[in-house]
Amino acid sequence: MHTIEKVNLNEKFARFCEHWSPKIVGQVNDFYVKLVKLQGEFIWHRHEAEDELFLVVKGSLLIKLRDGEIRLGKGEFVVIPRGVEHLPVAEEEVHVVLIEPASTLNTGNVRNERTLAELERI
Repeated sequence: MHTIEKVNLNEKFARFCEHWSPKIVGQVNDFYVKLVKLQGEFIWHRHEAEDELFLVVKGSLLIKLRDGEIRLGKGEFVVIPRGVEHLPVAEEEVHVVLIEPASTLNTGNVRNERTLAELERI
């Protein structure tokens, strides 16, 4: 039997301060619910096999696409379909909930110093 616990997003976000380092806070079937703080510009990347949901809970997030851009405010989300190259940009710190398959690597098709193979559960 699993223990069922509620998750308080504000409490979980208060537990870490690093940027671009998603934390796992839940799992729904084969999908992780992750929290991440973003600030600055990430890297252009895509996820070949996974869609990715970005839900902004604090701040504003710009997601650049090769053919445009999407700006998300608090309470807004977008699903980036698999295979679509994107570049997340946060002019100021933004708090984001990510919902994506457990297999999703934060840097997608790119492997570099920002790639996180193992994510912390909080």
